[in-house]
Amino acid sequence: MLQSEAGIRLAAFVSIFAAMALLELAAPRLNRREMAGAVKARRWFVNLAMVVLSSVVLRIVFPAAAVGAALWAEANGYGFFRMASVDPLVAGVIAFVALDFAVWLEHVASHKIPLLWRIHRMHHSDTGFDLTTALRFHPLEILLSMIWKAAIVVLLGAPVLCVLLFEIVLNGCAMFNHANLRLPGALDRALRLIIVTPDMHRVHHSSTPAETDSNYGFNFSFWDRLFGVYTPRPAKGHDAMEIGLREYRDDGPTHLGWALLLPFRR
Repeated sequence: MLQSEAGIRLAAFVSIFAAMALLELAAPRLNRREMAGAVKARRWFVNLAMVVLSSVVLRIVFPAAAVGAALWAEANGYGFFRMASVDPLVAGVIAFVALDFAVWLEHVASHKIPLLWRIHRMHHSDTGFDLTTALRFHPLEILLSMIWKAAIVVLLGAPVLCVLLFEIVLNGCAMFNHANLRLPGALDRALRLIIVTPDMHRVHHSSTPAETDSNYGFNFSFWDRLFGVYTPRPAKGHDAMEIGLREYRDDGPTHLGWALLLPFRR
């Protein structure tokens, strides 16, 4: 099961990545130096290297991951849904929403807790914003995130198929809402009632602290509204907003060694 799960996730990742890359070329939202030419090539190398390194770390340290945790809980009869004999379909829907809230809460914590921010800031140090930014997470953060998700999966007794679907959707939505993609205004407004759009999440990557401290969602957009941290648009507008962190405006973020060592720097 775990081998087939890895294959399914890889196929989904490659398909979604290719589709979003083509859409970015067809309808780019921003035209900036960071999203073109040599700078883009360096950014893509670092961001893609991060997802490869994170995958290797996970396979070595925590090979079971979230789906493996779901299989283990199922085999041992663990989890609230099994103890309460909740219908599998109902359990799957509730677990999907609960996992999304757990990821949203983890994201908020990564900004509020200094130790976690030391790791997470590498993601925000990217001065460009495209689908590869969605892959720019330090291996330490990916490992901590997977442990957190696995704990929620076991606690709930989330159905295996639900967990697999959630992992695919989470990865796909992250690439979508980080994409340098121009959506028609009406479509963006309609979509962001339920899911996070690129224009909504781009605000979170603003170098203005008040804007960075908003729009934490990856899948569902309503958590930010419910908890009062929703910002509809950047104060300077998307074309003029500064992306990244103010303290890292040189070419450091486009180098792999720099990015890997950032959590250990003051």
